[in-house]
Amino acid sequence: MSISTAVVVGNPKPASRTLAAATRVAVGLTDQAPDVVVDLATVGPGLLSWDDDAVTALVDQVGRADVVVTACPTYKATFTGLLKLFLDRFEARPRSAVAVPLMLGAGPGHALAPEVSLRPVLAELGFHTTRGLYVLDSTYDDPTAYDAWLAHTRPVVSALTTAGALQ
Repeated sequence: MSISTAVVVGNPKPASRTLAAATRVAVGLTDQAPDVVVDLATVGPGLLSWDDDAVTALVDQVGRADVVVTACPTYKATFTGLLKLFLDRFEARPRSAVAVPLMLGAGPGHALAPEVSLRPVLAELGFHTTRGLYVLDSTYDDPTAYDAWLAHTRPVVSALTTAGALQ
């Protein structure tokens, strides 16, 4: 069974470390490159217009994915307004997809940010959610920064996708 994967990145800097980390997580969970990558820094002012066709198309693409890695740097102990603008486009309803909350930050003081700020929003939108992952900026390119979390989370994602939860 092929699993479709989307990566959504709410970093205001295009082609960021957050994007690299999110792509690494998507590959680590599914053994394949993501099918859809939404680097919100490149989307532009359409995020502010509720009737923007390009943003609506991105929301539709992400909404069709089986696994959605939702990634953001930690700003003031939570996620960016850029990501909030995009997530506001999703209707709160039951979904079959699994959403993965991922946040990067400068220090361990914000390690709970994915769990207390991003994961509840994804759950409210109706996604099945995994345990959040927090990665230090200084270790985003170190594969060992992901190993323990992937060892725990990959079987969860696999079970949800193979058990038919995504039908």
